[in-house]
Amino acid sequence: MEMSHSSDEACVLVIYTGGTIGMLVGQQGYVPEPYFLTETLRSQTRFHDPLQDSLFSNASSVQGFREWSGRSSPQPTVEHTRSEDPLARTLLVRSSRPIGYPNSLDRNLNNMFFKNQPRCVQVSDNIYEAHLPTLVTPKSKAPGGNLSKSIRYAILEWNPLLDSSNMDIQDWIRIATEIELNYSFDAFVVLHGTDTMAYTSSALSFLLEDLGKTVILTGAQIPLSQLRNDAVDNVMGALTIAGHYIIPECCLYFNHTLFRGNRVTKMSSYDFGAFSSPNFPPIVNVGIEIVVNWADVIRQTSLRKFRAHKKMSPHVATLRLFPGISGQTIRAFCMSPIQGVVLETFGAGNAPQRADVMEALKEACDRGVVIVAISQCAKGSVSDAYETGRSLLEVGVVPGSDMTPECALTKLSYLLSKTELSSKEVRNLIGEPLRGELTLASGGIGQQPIIEQNAENIQQLLSQFVRLTRPPTVIPAIRVSGPEASSSTIQDVAAPWSWTAAEAAITEAVLFPFLIHLAAARDDIESLEFCLVNSNFIKDQIPGGIVNCLETGSGRSPLHVASLNGSSKSVELLLRSGALVHLRDTLGHTALYLAARQGHEDVVDLLVQAGATLAGTDSHFASYVVKDAIKPKDAASLRIWVKAGLHV
Repeated sequence: MEMSHSSDEACVLVIYTGGTIGMLVGQQGYVPEPYFLTETLRSQTRFHDPLQDSLFSNASSVQGFREWSGRSSPQPTVEHTRSEDPLARTLLVRSSRPIGYPNSLDRNLNNMFFKNQPRCVQVSDNIYEAHLPTLVTPKSKAPGGNLSKSIRYAILEWNPLLDSSNMDIQDWIRIATEIELNYSFDAFVVLHGTDTMAYTSSALSFLLEDLGKTVILTGAQIPLSQLRNDAVDNVMGALTIAGHYIIPECCLYFNHTLFRGNRVTKMSSYDFGAFSSPNFPPIVNVGIEIVVNWADVIRQTSLRKFRAHKKMSPHVATLRLFPGISGQTIRAFCMSPIQGVVLETFGAGNAPQRADVMEALKEACDRGVVIVAISQCAKGSVSDAYETGRSLLEVGVVPGSDMTPECALTKLSYLLSKTELSSKEVRNLIGEPLRGELTLASGGIGQQPIIEQNAENIQQLLSQFVRLTRPPTVIPAIRVSGPEASSSTIQDVAAPWSWTAAEAAITEAVLFPFLIHLAAARDDIESLEFCLVNSNFIKDQIPGGIVNCLETGSGRSPLHVASLNGSSKSVELLLRSGALVHLRDTLGHTALYLAARQGHEDVVDLLVQAGATLAGTDSHFASYVVKDAIKPKDAASLRIWVKAGLHV
């Protein structure tokens, strides 16, 4: 049966492309084996807990397990056999290629894993679908959360499975397409070989335009089939983050660390810590606690739906400078059909100053070839601090800041594939951070302003509360003062210190969430803008930032509150400030459902424009609302639900 989401489940699609993670030892080394990874995960209760699919919703508790197993005591009085078919619960998955393996292969392989193959149906040109059996993790709480959640996931396995050294542009586009076709899932995990994983994660960061959901690539140095491996930790870590957090970026998870996908490079072929992000801090560190660096998470701020760009230019290449390189070599390298070159320079962007080298580079730039200069050093950035670096800029070479070689190549390929962009526009966009892939010279991504806090900040904050809760004419002058407000005698004796910046930040971290929810409900743009502008210093203390802070109990964000109250101006401002349209409240509802249920058509239009879809328990509850609307023939209500995406 096709399964609907529940409020305590996250649905994740795992796209298994191949790589070491699912290989077995063959006669000539490690070789991929169809379905081995899926069935191995199914056999381990940490990755698949049959109790979650039992008739008892509390089966993961002691009492629930005893009821499910037929026991009345902790003693194993009878041997229990799990009778429920683990393949009974499925999810509809689409792909641009046939799903599964041909029937002829089933007859040739005496393998029980192939007996329950899903039935693949072609629904249109280059679109296939199948109901894939699901696995489900035991329920767990995300650090800082108060809800237990299980992660239900389906594994879309490629046929054939690919070694990552065989990955090319068309495979990147295939992954992006499969994410687009299955965008109803809550998040995505891509299992991939490590050799070219940094290229794929960089490419996907550009191909997935206006992404609003979590995409994580991971793999392993030692396959799951070996007793000692890193595959278990990497898969579990990627699933856990994908299922519990909305981090709307293309990321790479390895060795207990989540990196921005276009900031990583493979540094080692034999360490478990194979990847490094030399110029940008990790987004998530996983230890005893899961620590998310929310301040550096990118969020969509445009009112556009997600789409996968399905084209990249193959006419790009990387040229590494070396002492003694000649102009003739550069000319040969930059010949047609080459349209873009990533030039790996010395140090901070230096190159040989010989006339033949500079002339060859200038000729290529004048011909329209886009040449991007990056550093050969793993850590550092291209600058014009040296004369030898400025000479490259003078001949038309574009500085690539601190981009990795993998990122610079894929970004160039992505931009050159957009035929509507001129060569000059491509050059301009190379130096702009499109997906957080580079650091601007000043005020760039990752550089947080240092804001000194004092009582005046608290005064402004409380003033906004009073303005919202009383008529404008009654607003009194609020004075917030520290211990210095006490009598001079006490001051002389105790000599108390004034507030510290940390104390002020804690106070404001408590007050700001209340204010932004109140402003969103009242559609008060002035107070909403005040929160968005003045709360930057506390965004590290609030998961998701102030724009996505959740109410205790209801789990609603400011976007939920504004949508529920029909505050259309607030909805648009929140969306443009990075509000996540796919967040679900404690009952599993999205902001789109709340707006449609209340009949706020203008808010529904805004949310749909920003890519919102009904998810979680939305469709289940909406069906009852629609039935009630049909009886009195409420055309307006039906029209709104159709706009929201419900099939009436």
